[in-house]
Amino acid sequence: MLKLELENYSKTEEAKVEELIKAVADSGAKVIVSGAAVGEMALHFCERYKLMVLKISSKFELRRFCRTTGSVAMLKLCQPKPDDLGYIDSVSVEEIGGARVTIVKNEVDGNSVATVVLRGSTDSILDDLERAVDDGVNTYKAMCRDSRIVPGAAATEIELAKRVKDFSFQETGLDQYAIAKFAESFEMIPRTLAENAGLNAMEIISSLYAEHASGNTKVGIDLEPGVCKDVSTMRVWDLHVT
Repeated sequence: MLKLELENYSKTEEAKVEELIKAVADSGAKVIVSGAAVGEMALHFCERYKLMVLKISSKFELRRFCRTTGSVAMLKLCQPKPDDLGYIDSVSVEEIGGARVTIVKNEVDGNSVATVVLRGSTDSILDDLERAVDDGVNTYKAMCRDSRIVPGAAATEIELAKRVKDFSFQETGLDQYAIAKFAESFEMIPRTLAENAGLNAMEIISSLYAEHASGNTKVGIDLEPGVCKDVSTMRVWDLHVT
């Protein structure tokens, strides 16, 4: 009796799984994305009904996938509604740098999420590239909120230092020295840029002060030749919000 009950239970479970997979296939879906492991029986019926199965264990990546495809994450496997389904032009498994990756493309309507693949010969190069991409993306996000820009390459910092120093000369007493010291703190940016480029920091800062005193407020450091130059001609800018 027990053996018969187990056989009936197995058949009932198999029929239930097939019913669920068939309902998903009948909805028009072609790809099933799961955040957990998928059983062999479910994979068998997915293969029968020509459904592709992707496992994305990362919740962050799963949210990105839903955002890219316009789909809605479901708590359990059931027949999805038309509004729950997403759309993509193609999904494929390719090999990049010895690693197998799943590539999802949505070229017709455009993607709201994009993946940047970085490759380098060493980990340090990849870290530098990652920081550069991260800075660029964050700059673009900040410009969407506030698009105002100021001259970069230490031009703005030197101009601020100059104006704060000029203000300190108008004060009397001990406040004058505190304000002057605060003005010197802005010199840290040009000093760091010059030292990292192997330049004489004191000469660069003196040249910047001389240029700004003459009214050339957009003069900053051109690191390659190691001279002071109008950064607006080089199109070097910093965000006003930062």
